Amino acid sequence: MQLFEFIHHTRHEHLPAPVLAQARRCVLDLLGVAAAGSQSLLSSIIRRHAIEHFGAGKRSARMLFDGRRVSQVGAALAGGMTIDSFDAHDGHVLTKGHIGVAVLPSVLAFADALKTMDGQEFLTQIVIGYEIATRAGVALHASASDYHTSGAWNTIACAALGARNLRLGPQPTREALGIAEYHGPRSQMMRCIDHPTMVKDGSGWGAMGGVSAAYLAAEGFTGAPALTLEAAELAPLWADLGERWLILDQYFKPHPVCRWAQPAVEAAMALARVHRLTPAAIQSIEVWSFHEACRLATRLPATTEQAQYSLPFSVASALRHGTLGAAELSDAALNDVLTQRLSGSVVLHENRLYNDRFPAERWAHVRVTMHDGQVMDSEPAIARGNPENALSEEEIDQKFRALSEPVMGQSRANVLATALAQIDQPGHPFDNFLNLVLAPVAASGATA
Repeated sequence: MQLFEFIHHTRHEHLPAPVLAQARRCVLDLLGVAAAGSQSLLSSIIRRHAIEHFGAGKRSARMLFDGRRVSQVGAALAGGMTIDSFDAHDGHVLTKGHIGVAVLPSVLAFADALKTMDGQEFLTQIVIGYEIATRAGVALHASASDYHTSGAWNTIACAALGARNLRLGPQPTREALGIAEYHGPRSQMMRCIDHPTMVKDGSGWGAMGGVSAAYLAAEGFTGAPALTLEAAELAPLWADLGERWLILDQYFKPHPVCRWAQPAVEAAMALARVHRLTPAAIQSIEVWSFHEACRLATRLPATTEQAQYSLPFSVASALRHGTLGAAELSDAALNDVLTQRLSGSVVLHENRLYNDRFPAERWAHVRVTMHDGQVMDSEPAIARGNPENALSEEEIDQKFRALSEPVMGQSRANVLATALAQIDQPGHPFDNFLNLVLAPVAASGATA
């Protein structure tokens, strides 16, 4: 299918039932992550920034779980960075990054501002965004020499969605895609891996850039051709658009830390279960993984951003607490003396076989040495939540509730989950769903 036709003419009835089910699953997971992220200092700062510098115009939109109105580009920016602030959102192994984090806030911004969307159209746009962004991510990695953040390519999908919502013709749509690719934040991901800060994966900027690109194109602004979409050598990546559904290849994270750290977390937790390890009795931990995972080397994180990008801390916290969730990344957890000692004891080793399998596969194994001299080695492990070892529906629902209920309460979380499950049924009150995800939630101390 031609790209223009896919963007503008794909309809709900064209989408297979498993694809629609996956889209609902992705949105539920993202909303849980967004609820947790809304409590972060990062989210508080970016929402204040949107209020002060992206003021509401004629077409304003409410910010995700905030309720205050800003421009559409401001709402997309704030929503993307709020989700990105809590590193538990879905992703795709070959893009080495994330899609829904930019797509969902962009679709919500258009839905709230334009008032032309129902539940079926909302879910259709989510699918369109995933299909375009996944291919754009693989294409950009194949054609650019540097490893860039997700915002560099998920911005293209957001521009495509803008072109659909604004009903742009073929040439303005092409211009929007070209503007988005040219202005996309092609920031160097490994700089943030080595020095974790709030800049993270660039997806908020990608969402903002894509929405802006569509509006610029609608006004006659022109862009350079989007090579990730038009280069002849990349054409095979787009040949199955509308036939093969890459949204089905998304992974879902069981833990709110960088995906690259999660194979080691799984290996360590499996070892702890088998041997019933007592954390205080552990002397040292060794981890073998791929190069990029070994770059997650911060041992004593002082911020949640550093903790989310720390393989040593992730493994240590999982061993210390027997689980790895939001509580294990709190200020109290960062200052836990035993976790700090275990994290400081971690030694990282690259494994050539694991390097060769990256990015399609991410592996790690762990060795734990006890104070009494006993040494235990784990089996090689991969992260859970890939299509081949998928999280169950129950696990995804439990994750949503664990992240959302402390923020919005059990009642609202229940109503939101039910509304999403029914969102594309005929006659579904889409405005009710929109209000549930855009109305404010209680602020924590971090966002006060």
